[in-house]
Amino acid sequence: MKKVLIVSTLLLLTSWSNAQTTDLETVRKTIEASNAIYADLANKNDGSILTRYTDDACLFPPNAIPVCGREQISNFFKGGPKVHVKFTIQNLYGDGKKSVTEESYYEMTDLDGKKLDDGKVIVIWKNTKEGWKMHRDMFSSNHPAK
Repeated sequence: MKKVLIVSTLLLLTSWSNAQTTDLETVRKTIEASNAIYADLANKNDGSILTRYTDDACLFPPNAIPVCGREQISNFFKGGPKVHVKFTIQNLYGDGKKSVTEESYYEMTDLDGKKLDDGKVIVIWKNTKEGWKMHRDMFSSNHPAK
């Protein structure tokens, strides 16, 4: 009886661990897809970037105060430079069900491919009824402020 209980417990833990890994792998693919079109949405200057954020999201840009709420986030992106941004996820933390934290590096280029900047990003993603959305977005350059 003791062996059956131990084996059952191990199978349950293995199943739970595999489910958590699968959840994070699925979330990673969703985040990678969102990140791939992020700059394109920002470049439109039409507010479509807001589809990536929760209604009560906040940005934490370098050398600036936090930018919170749909109107402020929209204003932050309006009139910004036209760029390409590539994100490379380093780590995802969380349960893969309600929220995850993304730790990434970014590389920003102009539309001709000339490197403008590189840095790091921490994003807290929240699972909403519309899917995974950015809830907190903090980023900074790897280079001194100019």
